[in-house]
Amino acid sequence: MWVLAQEDTVTADQLAAAFRALSNPNRLRIYQVIVDHCREHGQADLANVPTGCAFGDFMQRLNIGASTVSHHVRALSDAGLIRVEREGRRRFCHAESMMQSRLAHFFEI
Repeated sequence: MWVLAQEDTVTADQLAAAFRALSNPNRLRIYQVIVDHCREHGQADLANVPTGCAFGDFMQRLNIGASTVSHHVRALSDAGLIRVEREGRRRFCHAESMMQSRLAHFFEI
């Protein structure tokens, strides 16, 4: 087990799930788009302004169909890499900063 801070630990299973999710090229590309979008636009409360990356944004950028995107987004979410929030009929993806920190810390060792 790697210790990141007093209250924050990550297990080998959690890291393996994240790496497994990112091992698919489409998921890796989707994750990169989401992370880049969140870096450019920051994180915000969806009640005010949705700054997450909308599904349609990366479907167009990556030329991936809606059903394929949904499948890959679910895998990224299940692995704790992103969270998905709904606003009406639209879905927005946000990079989970805690998991980004965990992955970065893993590679620093």
